[in-house]
Amino acid sequence: MAGQSPGLKRQLSLLSLIALAAGAVLGGWLAEAPYWFELTGAGAALIFPILAVVLVPIGLAFAELTSMLPYSSSVDVWSSNAMNPTAGWATQWLFFLVQVVEPPLVAFIFVTAAGYFVDVPVPVQPLIAIAIMVLWYVFSNFNIRLTGVLAIVLFVVMVGITVGTSIYYLSSGHWEYSNISDHGGLFPHGMMGAVAAGSALVLKYIGFAMTPTMVQETRFAAKKMVIVILAGLFIPALVYMLATFAIGGLAPHDVIAGLSVPEPQLVDQLGMPAIIGLLAIAAGLLYAFTTLMGFWTSSARVLYGASQLRQLPPWFTRTNRHGQPYIGNLVVLGFGIFFAAFTSTNWVQYTYSLSVVAAGAVYFLGCLSAYRLRSKRPDWERSFRSPVGKPMFVLGMLVSAAITIVGVTLLPANAWPPIIAYIIIGALVPVAMRIYRARVDEDYTPLVLGPDDVGKVD
Repeated sequence: MAGQSPGLKRQLSLLSLIALAAGAVLGGWLAEAPYWFELTGAGAALIFPILAVVLVPIGLAFAELTSMLPYSSSVDVWSSNAMNPTAGWATQWLFFLVQVVEPPLVAFIFVTAAGYFVDVPVPVQPLIAIAIMVLWYVFSNFNIRLTGVLAIVLFVVMVGITVGTSIYYLSSGHWEYSNISDHGGLFPHGMMGAVAAGSALVLKYIGFAMTPTMVQETRFAAKKMVIVILAGLFIPALVYMLATFAIGGLAPHDVIAGLSVPEPQLVDQLGMPAIIGLLAIAAGLLYAFTTLMGFWTSSARVLYGASQLRQLPPWFTRTNRHGQPYIGNLVVLGFGIFFAAFTSTNWVQYTYSLSVVAAGAVYFLGCLSAYRLRSKRPDWERSFRSPVGKPMFVLGMLVSAAITIVGVTLLPANAWPPIIAYIIIGALVPVAMRIYRARVDEDYTPLVLGPDDVGKVD
């Protein structure tokens, strides 16, 4: 495999990967905030930091596994070693779903932002989203260092704008706590609404789990991935808390839930300077763009990693002269178009529920892998070891199971057809690979990579 193409290149710094992770977690609230306020009102400001803490056991499991088995195949190689290659492929295929539905999600955010200025007919919206993904596909085939540098610049600018506009809202004279307290309080739908919101809003943190797929392109030691993962949880938690609380005091939760792009619309309604609304839109689009970059990159690496393990044909490990898996990028574009075509006007709930169910399953299998490998491979070096050990991983499995169970209850009817189609495709891939081996290459048998293979595969 190594001789077929230049392979992945180590060009991502610690700071650039933190920016990609935190930026991917932060993407989307410009158009997603109405869903948050519909679920649980301004209480989302408290749910975000609580979720960051709740997800720590999962993050620590992923960090330990990455330090021990630092491959772009990440969850696949972990589950393959802990259980078997079949479980590895199932985990990888679910993980790919979590990653690949994000590009069409954020592409629709651009469509929603455009709708603030002009009327965009519903039939045209998926076409615009697809066009945005095609443009990024072109850019995705260039040097990943450009993606890393761009992520840092965009992260600094968009967080700076959000902090600035939030401070303005709080001090503008239009912010009133009565908009929260007189309309059901922080949690107008009670604890059940808060629990449902907590499960749905887990989606906003999925970016922390994508970072191990880029470990073969980093310039820092794998043991430092824990820094990236925790930054991907707690930096967004603070930003979300500030922004949600600032927006929540501008109007009652039911009013905000009825707006398509709350920030600029509230700015208009309350007579604030127009520049504030434009800055909010600009920051929202930058968040969406950063999310698109991060998840697209991760999705292509998931395919690359599966090919490393010979669960997909060797074509997916081919890279261009910039070290980009160009066939993987093309497949990501294809899936993005597929999910965009299925998306309707309730695209936020559709994508949230679809992703959360798959993410919960992946988190569970990741924590289970960490648990089993502590017993099965205690001799393997772990440059980062999760504190508390197995009890921490059990806690992570419990959290993951709860996420999946509640997520299933939120699935809208139109989410089931693509899920069923996706599962069928995943089940057919191993069958197709058996045919490939029989007809093309009998020696192309599945691999289970271990610590001794680090540095021997591209």
